[in-house]
Amino acid sequence: MGAEKVLVVISFCGSGVLGPLQFLKRKVVYFMAGFLCPYCSNMMSVSEDTHSRRYPSFSSAAGKDIYWNGEQYMNEASCLEMDFYQCPNCGEYTIRLSGIGDGVKDITKMNIRPRSLAKQYPDYIPQNIRNDYEEACAIVDLSPKASATLSRRCLQGIIRDFWGVNKKTLYEEIDAIKDKIPLDLWKSIDALRQLGNIGAHMEKDTNTIVDIEPNEASSLIRLIELLMKEWYINREERRQLFSNIISSNDQKQAQRTKTE
Repeated sequence: MGAEKVLVVISFCGSGVLGPLQFLKRKVVYFMAGFLCPYCSNMMSVSEDTHSRRYPSFSSAAGKDIYWNGEQYMNEASCLEMDFYQCPNCGEYTIRLSGIGDGVKDITKMNIRPRSLAKQYPDYIPQNIRNDYEEACAIVDLSPKASATLSRRCLQGIIRDFWGVNKKTLYEEIDAIKDKIPLDLWKSIDALRQLGNIGAHMEKDTNTIVDIEPNEASSLIRLIELLMKEWYINREERRQLFSNIISSNDQKQAQRTKTE
């Protein structure tokens, strides 16, 4: 989504007992490369016109929202951080939520709308592959280990469909395409298989716990997206380009024949 920093400048007044502070002015300045709309894939600039952030908390019931003052959250030890994005291209809203503070630290960053930030892929990519990809995206923060397992399953579906390779194990299938793809890509694909195995299989020593972090599971999803782009989408775009060129040539040659 792009790196982001937020600077909030607040002016307030208050005296005596410090209850919830009465804020008079709040100016938010955003620094973000851009936000990719999950609905139309439009990369939009992030500003006060396209992005709004709120910090609802227990105090919000009394109409006393909390704010970030540049160093700490004011008024409440625990709150929710809610980001609202509205795409200027399609008008759709994207809403993300995360918990801040000990009271809600179990709420990791989650997608409220849409339920995941999975990209929408064309129908010429098999439905079962798209389903596994979308499910991996939907649970990447909730269960990174399960997401990695689904990415592994998605990878196997892609290799079997795109390369026509169908063997007993994914290891054998990946080995079968080793001489057909760049070495660095092959190594990354095999690494995805091994990371996916962590979620798919119990460790030999049941006391050994190996976790997959959300950012690691997200990297596996990005690899799946790269494969779908470089293998399926590029192939289809190449087919359409060649078809258009050949069709145009056929038409021009037919016109030349008529004039002879």
